[in-house]
Amino acid sequence: MKSRTRIVVIGGGIAGCSTLYHLTQEGWSDVVLIERDELTSGTTWHSAAQVTNFGMNQTMVGLKSHSIALYKKLRDDPDYPVGYHHGDGGIRLANTEAQMQGYRHFASMARGMGVEFEVIDAAECARRHPLISTENLLGGLWDGEDGDIDPAQLCQALAFHARKAGAEVYRHTQVVGLTQHADDTWTVETTQGNIDADIVVNACGYRVNEVGAMMGVHHPVASMEHQYFVTEDIPTIAAAGHRMPLLRCPISDYYARQEKNGLLVGFYEQDCKTWGMDGISPSFANDLCPDDLDRVMDVLEGAFARMPALTEVGIKRIVNGPITYTIDGAPLVGPIPGKRNAFCIIGLRAGVGEGGGHGWLLAQQIVHGEACYDTWCLDPRRFTGHANVELTALKAIEDYQNEFRFHFPHEERPAGRMAKTTPLTPVLAAEGAAFTVVNGWERLDYIKPHADFEPTLGFDFDETFDLVAAEVKNVQTNVGLTEVNGFNRIEITGADRHAFLNRMICGNMTKRDGRVGLSYLLNHQGMIKCEATIANLPASDRGPARVWYGSAAAAEWHDLDWLTAHVRPDEDVQLRSLINDQTILVLAGPKSRAVLEAVSRADWSAEAFPWLSVRECFIGFAPATVMGVSFSGELAYEIHVLNASLYAAYLALRQAGEAHGLKLFGARAIESMRLEKGFLHWKADILTEFDPFETALERFVKRDKGDFVGKDALLRRHAEGACRKLVTLDVTSTREPAHDGASLMLEGKVVGTVTSGAWGHRVGMNLALAFVAPEFAAIGEVMELDLCGQMVPAAVIAPSPYDPGHALMRG
Repeated sequence: MKSRTRIVVIGGGIAGCSTLYHLTQEGWSDVVLIERDELTSGTTWHSAAQVTNFGMNQTMVGLKSHSIALYKKLRDDPDYPVGYHHGDGGIRLANTEAQMQGYRHFASMARGMGVEFEVIDAAECARRHPLISTENLLGGLWDGEDGDIDPAQLCQALAFHARKAGAEVYRHTQVVGLTQHADDTWTVETTQGNIDADIVVNACGYRVNEVGAMMGVHHPVASMEHQYFVTEDIPTIAAAGHRMPLLRCPISDYYARQEKNGLLVGFYEQDCKTWGMDGISPSFANDLCPDDLDRVMDVLEGAFARMPALTEVGIKRIVNGPITYTIDGAPLVGPIPGKRNAFCIIGLRAGVGEGGGHGWLLAQQIVHGEACYDTWCLDPRRFTGHANVELTALKAIEDYQNEFRFHFPHEERPAGRMAKTTPLTPVLAAEGAAFTVVNGWERLDYIKPHADFEPTLGFDFDETFDLVAAEVKNVQTNVGLTEVNGFNRIEITGADRHAFLNRMICGNMTKRDGRVGLSYLLNHQGMIKCEATIANLPASDRGPARVWYGSAAAAEWHDLDWLTAHVRPDEDVQLRSLINDQTILVLAGPKSRAVLEAVSRADWSAEAFPWLSVRECFIGFAPATVMGVSFSGELAYEIHVLNASLYAAYLALRQAGEAHGLKLFGARAIESMRLEKGFLHWKADILTEFDPFETALERFVKRDKGDFVGKDALLRRHAEGACRKLVTLDVTSTREPAHDGASLMLEGKVVGTVTSGAWGHRVGMNLALAFVAPEFAAIGEVMELDLCGQMVPAAVIAPSPYDPGHALMRG
């Protein structure tokens, strides 16, 4: 066994084998995979191994398309062919119009990735799959690329080709310790000796947290028992002359695919069961859990009703094995939070079907620093400190129970709620607040008209439309108040804080005390990595001279990792997270200054406290830090308050606001107003696939300043010309907003993709932001938007249709 290598990949299932293979494809041959038993001896060996193109966003569709292309290549390889049934086709069933509308949206979204889905009616479902009944069925989504693959052959083939490229695989070698050194390299201790490595990758399936514990980290991954059975031969299948399409049924929570001349039928029962919560036997390899068909009888009845042929055949074998889930059901593929030179590819509940793409994206991140797609939907840092074992298990159960039921827009599922709250959460609930969840935080979404109010789930504008309109109207004419909790706030101190930040951002660095600026940080490819509000606070009795770096709540671990990685050893820079200490109250509207003046002795005139100012003060008697910034486009103030004083500040503002018509508003109103202003959301409109010039943020780039991270790459990209341009659209529809991922078409070709959409209540327009081909980015260009299957005109308009000169928020 080697004593030194570039990378050690731990785990020999689909995740590890795919990563090893793709690292060699990216040109790294000095790589090693370590497996405690045999390859595929974990979850991979008993996988149902379905390979679909369906994904909830474009990144997921892209990685699945890569998997399919790779598996076809391996199938046809003469040296090591893999058994792959490609192109059998697959149907996702639906029995509600809302599900059908969702399928039409996913078809629109997938088209932007070069994938064609077909939405078909119930009769066509039955024609393509002669074993199903059309009772209680509206139709389905057809994936012509659907199929299944031999999981063991797949992994062995990936390992075979990786070895040919120089990689080494050590089986029956258990990792027993991981030690990281001062230079961020690792020593991997195994039962066969030690290996020193630059980088380690955790690809350990259901043993993920055994290896995580060796690193001193915990991953939000839990395992669920999952059962399927294989039937005896079914005459209709044997006589068909072609393979049956795959079937996925959200109505009855089961799936079915052909296995020889019978069916493999798997279940996602409501009475489901976690696995391994109290530890996993060291001898559990190539093993299964005890059969428990009684647990799936309710689901089985639905499968019998949909496929009556199942009642006429016996069962040849039953499989009950563990599969892994994360909090949101999507895998964790990327850097391990808080660690250097450590990555993971874990929580792959549909690992074999997606694993080719996951390994491809991870290898790109390791070798190049970023992947070809924005991988935030897979990033391990999208969950933070609240993601413990108990919460993960609750969300895993919920996701398992809803395996084939996609999330509707604004759907808030109940498991694991109230993970992160503030002293105001119960107060706002008593005022009628409906909440949405942002990185675990319960955030005010809108105010309900009565306690039993429940909007309809779907893709159309729902019953909150008029409620949000009223909230926006009050912000526009009077004053509104909302809580923005979980906002990422990093305090940066030290003599070199400004020089450090100046090197990190691509624009001007705001150095003057009492001033605030919006900044963008790039990655080494010149793409946008982070968006940050930089506020300079002078020394006071509350602390030394410091900078507050503020960014999206979800960016908590992402941004801290990025900043920490770039502090030089000789720099006097200290970073401290304040995210759990303080909460923001936003006061917005033309009367917001009057309310602020009523609760604070400071001078809040436009001359004494102009736009983009920051100062420490008191709100009533609550210590606070106030910034003159606005995400609504109205005169507004961000009031940062310690959680211990939050309720006191809130009461003071509510009491003072009574004379000025103050009312609460929520996140849906903010979304409407920020689109009217053309303000962007990180990881919605701000993606690592695009640079600042493509994202319409060129005003934040200072090309003639000194060196900054990503500068050379950015200038090269800019000289080559934009691949896409972010534009604002006026969508000709009053029925539904433009949903992220929807495709923009012209003459039958995809020319752009929507990133955000909502109704602009102040301008009376259905607004969207989208990246389009540069030749279609001019104001006045008209395209067709595939809006859940309906082609509607969408015209490019000038950004910020509401108060484009920003006079209102300047006060």
